[in-house]
Amino acid sequence: MKILVNEEVHDVGVQTLDALLRELGYGDACVATAVDGDFIAAARRGAQPLHEGCRVEILAPMQGG
Repeated sequence: MKILVNEEVHDVGVQTLDALLRELGYGDACVATAVDGDFIAAARRGAQPLHEGCRVEILAPMQGG
Protein backbone atom coordinates (compact mmCIF):
# COMPACT_ATOMS: atom_id res chain seq x y z
CA MET A 1 0.00 0.00 0.00
CA LYS A 2 1.14 3.56 -0.60
CA ILE A 3 1.35 5.95 2.33
CA LEU A 4 3.00 9.32 2.96
CA VAL A 5 5.80 9.36 5.52
CA ASN A 6 7.08 12.85 6.29
CA GLU A 7 5.60 14.01 2.95
CA GLU A 8 7.37 11.27 0.93
CA VAL A 9 5.47 8.42 -0.75
CA HIS A 10 6.41 4.94 0.49
CA ASP A 11 5.11 1.63 -0.82
CA VAL A 12 4.93 -0.60 2.26
CA GLY A 13 3.67 -4.06 3.10
CA VAL A 14 3.22 -3.53 6.84
CA GLN A 15 -0.12 -2.99 8.57
CA THR A 16 0.75 -1.17 11.82
CA LEU A 17 2.69 1.94 12.81
CA ASP A 18 5.07 -0.10 14.96
CA ALA A 19 5.93 -2.38 12.02
CA LEU A 20 6.42 0.66 9.78
CA LEU A 21 8.94 2.17 12.20
CA ARG A 22 10.91 -1.09 12.24
CA GLU A 23 10.77 -1.35 8.42
CA LEU A 24 12.09 2.19 8.05
CA GLY A 25 14.98 1.52 10.45
CA TYR A 26 13.78 3.44 13.50
CA GLY A 27 13.69 0.32 15.72
CA ASP A 28 13.44 1.50 19.33
CA ALA A 29 14.51 5.08 18.58
CA CYS A 30 12.90 7.81 20.65
CA VAL A 31 10.55 9.47 18.17
CA ALA A 32 7.14 11.13 18.18
CA THR A 33 4.57 9.81 15.73
CA ALA A 34 1.29 10.93 14.22
CA VAL A 35 -1.10 9.28 11.77
CA ASP A 36 -3.44 11.51 9.79
CA GLY A 37 -2.66 14.37 12.17
CA ASP A 38 -3.38 12.46 15.39
CA PHE A 39 -0.55 11.92 17.88
CA ILE A 40 0.07 8.21 18.53
CA ALA A 41 1.75 7.35 21.84
CA ALA A 42 4.54 4.76 21.75
CA ALA A 43 2.41 2.30 23.73
CA ARG A 44 -0.34 2.41 21.04
CA ARG A 45 1.83 2.01 17.93
CA GLY A 46 1.43 -1.78 17.74
CA ALA A 47 -2.35 -1.40 17.62
CA GLN A 48 -2.40 1.59 15.25
CA PRO A 49 -3.48 0.37 11.81
CA LEU A 50 -2.26 1.98 8.62
CA HIS A 51 -4.40 2.38 5.51
CA GLU A 52 -3.87 3.28 1.87
CA GLY A 53 -3.02 6.97 1.55
CA CYS A 54 -2.57 7.67 5.25
CA ARG A 55 -0.16 10.40 6.31
CA VAL A 56 2.46 9.43 8.87
CA GLU A 57 4.76 11.91 10.59
CA ILE A 58 7.87 10.71 12.41
CA LEU A 59 9.75 13.33 14.43
CA ALA A 60 12.99 12.91 16.34
CA PRO A 61 13.65 15.19 19.34
CA MET A 62 16.23 17.91 18.82
CA GLN A 63 18.74 19.25 21.32
CA GLY A 64 20.03 22.75 21.57
CA GLY A 65 18.61 26.11 22.30
